[in-house]
Amino acid sequence: MGSVDKLIRLIVAAIFVALYLLGVVSGTLGIVFLALAVIFTLTSLIGSCPLYLPFGISTAPKEKK
Repeated sequence: MGSVDKLIRLIVAAIFVALYLLGVVSGTLGIVFLALAVIFTLTSLIGSCPLYLPFGISTAPKEKK
C-alpha cells in the first residue's frame, strides 16, 4: 500500500469519526461509519488491504532494480 493510499484512508477515517461525534450521522449509519473508520485506520497502519489481494491491486511504489 502506497503512502498516498494510507493518508487518504486516515483522512477518511477521521472524517467518519468527526461526523459521528458531531451528530451528523447517528444510529446504524453512525455505527457503520465508526466500523469503517476502524478498518481504514488498521489497514493504513498495517500497510495492507485484504480486499486488494484477490484483485491483484497494489498502490505501493514499484521497486527499481
